[in-house]
Amino acid sequence: MGKSLVLGNGNTLIGLDNKGQLVDFYYHKVGMENHVGYGNLFRIGVRIDGDFSWFNNDIWKIKISYKGDSLTSNIEALNEQDQIKITINDVVDNKRDVFVRRLKVKNLSSKRRDIKLFFTQQFKINATSKRDTGYYDSENDLLIHYKGRRVFATCSKIKNKYFDDYTVGNYGIDDKEGAWKDAEDGELSKCNIEHGSVDSVIANTFRVSGKSTEEVFYWITTGKSFKEAIELSQEIEKIKPEQIIKKTSEYWKSWVNKKDMDFADLDDDIKDFYKTSLLMIRTHTGNSGEIIASGDSDMYQYGKDTYAYVWPRDGAFVSMALDLAGYGTLTRNFFDFCVEAMDERGFFYHKYLPDRSVGSSWHPWTFEGKPRLAIQEDETALILCALDKHYEETLDMEYIAEVYPTLIKPAAEFMCNYRDKNGMPLASYDLWEQDYATHTFTCATVYGGLMAASKFAHILGKDKSSEHYASVAWQIKKGIMKYLFNKDKGYFYKSIKIVDDRYEISDVVDISSFYAVYYFSVLEAGNEKLDQAFNVVLDNLSMQTPIGGTSRYVGDNFHRVNQDAPSNPWYLTTFWRAQYQVAKAKSRKELSEIKETIRWAINLATPSKMMAEQVKSDTGEQISASPLTWSHAELVSLVLSYIKKYKELK
Repeated sequence: MGKSLVLGNGNTLIGLDNKGQLVDFYYHKVGMENHVGYGNLFRIGVRIDGDFSWFNNDIWKIKISYKGDSLTSNIEALNEQDQIKITINDVVDNKRDVFVRRLKVKNLSSKRRDIKLFFTQQFKINATSKRDTGYYDSENDLLIHYKGRRVFATCSKIKNKYFDDYTVGNYGIDDKEGAWKDAEDGELSKCNIEHGSVDSVIANTFRVSGKSTEEVFYWITTGKSFKEAIELSQEIEKIKPEQIIKKTSEYWKSWVNKKDMDFADLDDDIKDFYKTSLLMIRTHTGNSGEIIASGDSDMYQYGKDTYAYVWPRDGAFVSMALDLAGYGTLTRNFFDFCVEAMDERGFFYHKYLPDRSVGSSWHPWTFEGKPRLAIQEDETALILCALDKHYEETLDMEYIAEVYPTLIKPAAEFMCNYRDKNGMPLASYDLWEQDYATHTFTCATVYGGLMAASKFAHILGKDKSSEHYASVAWQIKKGIMKYLFNKDKGYFYKSIKIVDDRYEISDVVDISSFYAVYYFSVLEAGNEKLDQAFNVVLDNLSMQTPIGGTSRYVGDNFHRVNQDAPSNPWYLTTFWRAQYQVAKAKSRKELSEIKETIRWAINLATPSKMMAEQVKSDTGEQISASPLTWSHAELVSLVLSYIKKYKELK
């Protein structure tokens, strides 16, 4: 289903489902060590005058959104039958690794109500449910879960009264569903400790007068020792949880509004969407440079793994959006990540864990008994393209000089050498991670990457290298036009592959082929060949359904509704189409269609404005990882392109 809301601070990343229940808890790196994850959740239960229900019961009508321009949740849970409304505000403190939740319990009736709030904790520490321990700490009024160097201290409080009921139990062992079942009769068994697969429950009992409201605070602190987690909990109490929420909300409002932007003629809904996208990017960007594709653990339902990895491809597009938006410090951290992650031979692997080690992959290193390089060469080229954008926005020549020998030169030399007898890039996997060939998208990114390397070498006075990189880039550009452009039909092929000493062509229409030729300046917008290719994209990939949007390529079966249905539209490919329309626009009137494309995305996004990877072609329902950082990055880039072009057309 994907996440309905995410919160984070660059070390901790938390995901909530559509009932406001915590389902993902990454700590101490964004995207690494999910201590809850798919199949586990932190439930909220409510007993009203003896009648019990969980938040995931249909009796509760729940709305989820962000509060203002901040990473603060605004969750409204209404129980019309019992006349109770609970408003929840959540934050992950912007400095401390702590999750704080405020629940305002409002009695809509005129009679007094007896309320008991239950909070369940179902950890899976270090992404495994075995060998955990949970225990009640009576000295500090905490319920603590731990395994090794990961400790989580949980507390809830109303006014000056700590939780008054608790229990600890097992789940998934001996047919036990979990301690959370103990809550359904309204009383907890007060088991003090358990180990193995452990869950726990704490509860607060209180009364709410007619037409009145009571506030309950709940928090989870983290640490690498008991001392750290307990002292952090004590610090939260000293500062006051309500102040943590207030301060964190103000911090993120300042962060997302740090530039006094002129949004041209864009309306408030698009402005809000842009700011939410920036915040989504920030939650998935770690303080140590990792930019993960998505923290959504629900991806496990589709296959063997999640998107909680750093793809150099995704990271490059995200960093370009961040630089355009004025957040160069974050992107510099990403490039530092890349320096360490790069293979000594000058290329990047498929994907990485947030600690800069190589991630899982399905790209084989042996094919038909012969070794081959299991990489996507575009991921190497894209890093240099992104670094070029970083330099354009920051003019930080010192940083370019610093990373030239460790990042720029090794990548450029690899791309120069990794070519066939015709001077074209050798085969590698495509950006969609499916086909092994020489792809138009890859060739265009290699062109862009080598032109960036040439510029950097020139800036640093390395003229011989500058000329060499530019010469190879121009050879590749000529090869793109010679081998990858269909002159008769006016579009760029998907790829070529050497078979029996000649190129075998894949003539599939793929939007990435067209877009890369434009975006990485192989051809300029308005070029006759590029315009022809754009029209072929529109004719073949524009969705002829009520849902609309643009698919990736003809015959795309990934998450396809069924074999008779068209391929699914993706957010980022739809934004790519709009980017070229912005580039070609000759008047402000021609830009009006771009606003409709953005509103198309707004209408399909969640109520909290989160975009997944793609939507179903028949219903528009979001599918695959949500939020997808790359989708939000492309929205940010599109909005900024729109604003720039609008002003140019003045």
